Amino acid sequence: MNALGPERDPAESKVISVLRDDGTLDEERDPKLALEEVVELYRQLTQTRLLDHKLTGLQRQGRIGFHVGSLGEEAAILGSTYAMRDGDWIFPCYREFGSALMRGLELQTFIDNMFGNANDVVRGRQMPDHYTCRAKGWGSISSPVGTQITQAVGFAWAAKIDGKDLASLVYFGDGATSSVEFHNGMNFAAVFKVPTVFFCRNNGWAISVPTERQTATKTFAEKGAAYGVPGVRVDGNDIFAVIAVTREAVRRASGGGGPTLIEALTYRMGGHSTSDDPNRYRGDEQLAAWAARDPIERLRQYLSLHDAWSEARETELQEEVDRKFKAAVAVAEQTPPPALETMFEDVYAEPPWHLVEQRAALLAGPRAPKGHG
Repeated sequence: MNALGPERDPAESKVISVLRDDGTLDEERDPKLALEEVVELYRQLTQTRLLDHKLTGLQRQGRIGFHVGSLGEEAAILGSTYAMRDGDWIFPCYREFGSALMRGLELQTFIDNMFGNANDVVRGRQMPDHYTCRAKGWGSISSPVGTQITQAVGFAWAAKIDGKDLASLVYFGDGATSSVEFHNGMNFAAVFKVPTVFFCRNNGWAISVPTERQTATKTFAEKGAAYGVPGVRVDGNDIFAVIAVTREAVRRASGGGGPTLIEALTYRMGGHSTSDDPNRYRGDEQLAAWAARDPIERLRQYLSLHDAWSEARETELQEEVDRKFKAAVAVAEQTPPPALETMFEDVYAEPPWHLVEQRAALLAGPRAPKGHG
């Protein structure tokens, strides 16, 4: 046991890291990013965290109903997304809104989903933070634990049958490794050498269940051995290392080598969602230890060593994000809710007769008074 939790010390020799404590890089594992790439990554990580705080504020004000944050896990999420190729597909869990924005989801579209208005891509049928961005190769979010794993494998398997050079990356937490979807996905992908990258964010908690109650194995990466899948452990708060191992997994998948299981060691510094109070089940010791390894602060240290960032640029970025966020919220709050008849859409290419009749009956029926009295 250590301050970071059982068997979770990123300094362990078996955990791949690139970014040293002094802000320099291990040259042997350096993914060789241009400085302007690193600056953009820092901007994306910071934007993600700023939006997290702002969305939590909206929920606390009662203006949205729910938010799932990624506080402390930004490098694991955005680093792995950045490593994927343009034609590859990403299958999210529900904590990866920063990945969707990096991939090309418009901020306004994201905020519309948070309000469930008429411009919401899922037409208000899901709770906030359940969006999709098909045009950018980014799949739909659904709440059942682990279901995205088999979806990612099936998608990549179909692409392989079609002869397409396409890999899929699927995000899931340590809790999802206890699901049947994890077993089915890993086993099928291994047997048929499906080009899927299994990305486990080991953030210490499955809601309130700690990692040590989730598995008897020392690591999650070693679970790959049972399926014939290589497992890799990486410091999930080191964006350089995350990019390096994910790129290698994609290279292996594209070359016909099959799937890779990546265990990214990180920490969920906030609650599971805005409906959760982590103070009820965890103390301050682990949180303080992981806060000292904040992925954004570590990346900023690297930029400072290269004179590539400043307080002035930090302030400018914060003001830019604040301005864009407020503008998107203003539009979202002025947009009406989805039309009632949209509940019959997006299920069938041609609606069957009984739904046509039900739709007509609904529209012709009485309406409750606005505001319900």
